[in-house]
Amino acid sequence: MLYHLLYPLNADIGFFNVFRYVTFRTACAALTAMVISFALGPWLIRKLGESQIGERIRHNGPEAHQAKAGTPTMGGLLILTAVIVPTLLWADLTSIFVWVALGSTLGYGMIGFADDYLKLARKSHGLSARTKMALQVVLAVGVALILMELSRRGSYSTELLFPFFKEFRPNLSWLFVPFAVLVLVGTSNTVNLTDGLDGLAIGSVMIAAAAYTLLTYVTGHAQFSSYLDLIHFPRIWELTIFGGSIVGASLGFLWFNCYPAQVFMGDVGSLSLGGAIGTVALLIKQELLLVLVGGLFVVEGLSVIIQVSYFKMTGKRVFRMAPLHHHFELMGWKEPKIIIRFWIVAIIFALASLTTLKIR
Repeated sequence: MLYHLLYPLNADIGFFNVFRYVTFRTACAALTAMVISFALGPWLIRKLGESQIGERIRHNGPEAHQAKAGTPTMGGLLILTAVIVPTLLWADLTSIFVWVALGSTLGYGMIGFADDYLKLARKSHGLSARTKMALQVVLAVGVALILMELSRRGSYSTELLFPFFKEFRPNLSWLFVPFAVLVLVGTSNTVNLTDGLDGLAIGSVMIAAAAYTLLTYVTGHAQFSSYLDLIHFPRIWELTIFGGSIVGASLGFLWFNCYPAQVFMGDVGSLSLGGAIGTVALLIKQELLLVLVGGLFVVEGLSVIIQVSYFKMTGKRVFRMAPLHHHFELMGWKEPKIIIRFWIVAIIFALASLTTLKIR
């Protein structure tokens, strides 16, 4: 919005030419997201507390978590606001990629909101697992079909890039639809599973979003993408503003969510952020790299799959508790230590993913 209002003024006032640079607008979007978070955070936390929208702690979780009962949740509403508003303000809204990313993020946020609302306001168990999964799949199919249509028009590609392999680019064609569903549903749910300690999920999302923001910029830059042999789409780099907004919103929310948390993001936050990361991965054709960029989320998700599968087969557990961060809690690690060390792991994964750009 601001881009469309201010950039045309550069013909009369040279200063406004700075709005043509995506790096400038990305920085502005990140700062705007932080300002929104800091400005609205205290008010939202107070309103959630007054409305008695407090976290309900499951009885089979770590005993230490019972003290967190009643902490305001659904803070993901703040995250969504701090992502969507700066993107609308600073991005070129004629880019279809921006709208796909915003639509997917908002859609997953609405699913999370419905689940949170039913659990907290209606004192129920929320959406059933089957309904929740079905809604996520339907939304993912919708995103995939939009991208298939863009591919038909020549604005997108259903080819699959493999890290470390320069020439191997199979075209998935209609197999792209189930593949996109796997990426979106998998990412949204693994971020949701990671959201179990104060600041763990939002800090990890910030790291992954920063890596994908850089990857988006490189992909959108014609010379860089050609040099690194990436698939380049015109104006895809407008998604960099979206990525910068996620980084800024995450940093702002972390101010209130760090240990001991004043507010939790809830499913409205974790599902929307996971959907956002997965959508960006699809749009810039770095889906497989998501395994590295979001390596911590993958590990957390695998720990649950391994735990459940092994228990069904043998009646025994591999971990003391899943997801993995609870295992370390029961080993006696203090919550802040787990959070910081998991962030370090997330940074290592993100840095490793960036090295694949050149090693091809």
